[in-house]
Amino acid sequence: MAREDGKETMIDLHYAPTPNGWKISIMLEELGLPYTVIPVDIRAGEQFKPEFLAVSPNNRIPAIVDHAPVDGGGPFSVFETGAILIYLADKTGRFLSKEMRARSRVMQWLMWQMSGLGPMLGQHGHFALYAQEKIPYAIERYRDEAARLYRVLDTQLGKTGSFVAGDDYSIADIACFPWTMTHKAQGFTLDDYPNIKRWYAVVRARPQVQAGLAIGKFEKKPFDDEARKNVFGQAAKEMLQQK
Repeated sequence: MAREDGKETMIDLHYAPTPNGWKISIMLEELGLPYTVIPVDIRAGEQFKPEFLAVSPNNRIPAIVDHAPVDGGGPFSVFETGAILIYLADKTGRFLSKEMRARSRVMQWLMWQMSGLGPMLGQHGHFALYAQEKIPYAIERYRDEAARLYRVLDTQLGKTGSFVAGDDYSIADIACFPWTMTHKAQGFTLDDYPNIKRWYAVVRARPQVQAGLAIGKFEKKPFDDEARKNVFGQAAKEMLQQK
């Protein structure tokens, strides 16, 4: 659904193809909302430009600007992936139940991803793969925590039998999936986590997920398998950048 001509655009997506960026490109594809990709070259430091900071004051991708908010007001910007997912789910009434218990379960696992799975995998990837100085304590610490989080997710999926927060596909799945895509680069095998392996295959096969992952054609180099592997390193660096 991405448009490059800017016509009939509802949402601007300020984006780079990283696990966090994929969360929102997948969500927009799942919803079928018209959107325009505004590439942010985080390698060149474009996330620090004033025009981007006006949308995302924490200088992190992704961020969105909704030109057709449901309140009928002017354009509305949202940053932080969890907040964007909730906003889009509430806007459309999809992938986040209005029933209190079901909604809470989704929110719990969304918060789990944002506070645990993403940051810990980011730290492990940085120290294990990309830090110039290899620090055994840091590598072991974050690998152990990453493995623990994989076990937590595998246990949960064993209980639900379907998706992360229950029977229905939700923003919790959309949040968790792109980070599990880094498992090979980080030295994990899903054979050790059979419930994640089953869930991963189901989510990966969704056409909307594949479309969301394909967003990234603005990359100067072909976005091939090697580039997809290495983009995790850029995500880890982005998470650790300081102003």
